[in-house]
This record gives sequence, C-alpha cells and structure tokens, in this order.
Amino acid sequence: YMYFCDEHRGITRYYEILKSSVCEKYQLRQMEYDILMFLYNNPQHNTAADIVRYRKSTKSHVSTSLKALENKGLIERIQSARNKKHIEIVILNKAESIIEDGMKAQKEFAKNALDGLTKEEKYMCMAVFNKICANADAYLKKYAEGENEKSFLL
Repeated sequence: YMYFCDEHRGITRYYEILKSSVCEKYQLRQMEYDILMFLYNNPQHNTAADIVRYRKSTKSHVSTSLKALENKGLIERIQSARNKKHIEIVILNKAESIIEDGMKAQKEFAKNALDGLTKEEKYMCMAVFNKICANADAYLKKYAEGENEKSFLL
C-alpha cells in the first residue's frame, strides 16, 4: 500500500521540473505559478477561500502568494458590490504569456505521463485516482473534526 505513496513522488517531481522552467522565466515562486494556473483552469473557484479549499494550501501561503501576484500586476482582487466580504480574484492580461507557457507545461506533462495508455486506461486511471482522493479527503475531514488519531491506524 505504501508503494502508491512512494511512487507518486516521481510524478510530482516530473511536473515540478516542467513548471520550474516557467517559474524561472517569469521569476515566480511555485506557489504563485500554481495559484495562477488554478485560477485559469478553475474560473468558478476565484476566491482565496476556494484556493485554500481546493488546492489544500494554508491560508498564510495563499495570502502571501496572492499579495505577490497582485504586486506583480498579474491579478486583481475585486470586492463584490453585494457582499463586502466576498472578494473575487481576476487574472490580468499581463499574466497571459505565463498562462500560455503554463498550459504548454501541463499539456507536456499529461502527454508524457500518460504515454502508452489507451483511452480506456486513461479513464480507468482517472476514476481510480478520484476514488483514492475522495477516500483521503473523507479521512482528513474526520481527522479535522477531532476523531481519534488511533482510528486511522487500525
């Protein structure tokens, strides 16, 4: 069972190598890049709370990265007229070339990581991976709600 936990690091490392070239080119930290790409790929999740929730990042890291992206003129935070507490994040035109290079890196990663898999195998892989993630999320939620840590070891 630990095989999965150990082996996924290679997949993660490969993607980090691809995105590091984009980060170096545009002088971005990886978290800044990740947030830009998340916002681009998930326009319906455009608040700091969404980024924390879906990327499973800490509030402080997201806040620091959003401030840096704003200072670089890559994003803008817009306060809702109806709800002063609701602040949406918008990607600005200045980020366009970063997004383009980021999309190329993501496509290259997907193409190479899934090389040799049939269409059916790709769908099966996604279905199994989604189940694994859902299981992990469910147990993380139980853990966060204060269930005894020992129950995870049984």
